[in-house]
Amino acid sequence: QVQLVESGGGLVQAGGSLRLACAASGRTFTSYTMGWFRQAPGKEREFVVAIDWSASITGYADSVKGRFTISRDNAKNTVYLQMNSLKPEDTAVYFCAADRRTYGFSRNSGDYDYWGQGSQVTVSS
Repeated sequence: QVQLVESGGGLVQAGGSLRLACAASGRTFTSYTMGWFRQAPGKEREFVVAIDWSASITGYADSVKGRFTISRDNAKNTVYLQMNSLKPEDTAVYFCAADRRTYGFSRNSGDYDYWGQGSQVTVSS
């Protein structure tokens, strides 16, 4: 069992930056692929970015490529999402998720086994 707790959301002006953190409980964190998804009001949850257990494989949605960066610190059981050059369309609840796969990552939310409670990110124009 893995519990995930996000932090770092908030309100920022367009062009600004935020860093989200997702702290995981459990000793098997290092074996999980970690992903970030987001859900805006009235829209479906969408893939943002993921990182495999070794941090050697990452994947980004086209909409955030070049602006967002995912990283992980396995010693701290934490995954981070650095978000730069934020746009109003980035406004959403951001969720971190854990996938028990042993290689690569998935863009499909249904493949993830554990989810955090979500953190609100609001970007004003």
